[in-house]
Amino acid sequence: MQAIFYYLGLPFVQFYKSLEKFGAFLIFQIKLLPLFFIPPYRFKETFKQIEIIGVGSIFVISLTALFTGLVEAIQLYHGFHKFGAENFMGYTIFVSISKELGPVFGALMLVSRAISAMAAELGTMRVTEQIDAIDTLAINSKKYLIIPRIIATTISLPLLVIMFVFIGNISAYFISTMALGVNPTSYKDTITTYLEFSDIGTGIIKAFVFGYLISCIGTYIGYFTRGGARGVGLSTTRAVVYSAMTIFAANYFLSSLFLYLDW
Repeated sequence: MQAIFYYLGLPFVQFYKSLEKFGAFLIFQIKLLPLFFIPPYRFKETFKQIEIIGVGSIFVISLTALFTGLVEAIQLYHGFHKFGAENFMGYTIFVSISKELGPVFGALMLVSRAISAMAAELGTMRVTEQIDAIDTLAINSKKYLIIPRIIATTISLPLLVIMFVFIGNISAYFISTMALGVNPTSYKDTITTYLEFSDIGTGIIKAFVFGYLISCIGTYIGYFTRGGARGVGLSTTRAVVYSAMTIFAANYFLSSLFLYLDW
């Protein structure tokens, strides 16, 4: 009987523990906000992180965008061809990549390449007591280690998403017009006729939000790593999983908000 009640109550206990951890995360982020505006401003460290996170992710983002555009064009052609509406592929592909695929896929690739490394790096610094040494030297470790990484990710991801949208649409255009036989003029005309600023702005705003959220998660998990080498591995896994889940959840709420605002 005791075992039955144990397994019945375990999900509720885990839920409350999760709430406690989420509350600690929110409190930490709120306390972190003033540090963005208090000197010293770590410009050198921020630019270094932009190079690592942003410039270092260009290749993987470009490759993902290339094949995303190719696959998107092929799949949409398969559906549009049944109704003789191939000429409307241009605008549909542009909107889908700009509003959804670009921000989401770009953020996911940045998580797998940069956020995981961020959590592992900070985690290693924590378990080897390097962070404690920084605090001992009267340097604010949060200001020195966390703030530049959050700023760099928040700046880098929108720029990477803009590149993703450009490459994805170019690849979709070429395979649609050269391999699938879509009329090039009609393809471009649907974009120029129906395209609105919100079609581009929505994806950029999402990228800003995703960049901030995933960098907050990656730095927080890495900063509070415990348990030696095994703890670093677990922190890296948690950072990737939690960041990916956050991207999908935030994407839903942002899409719903933009729909409500008719933007």
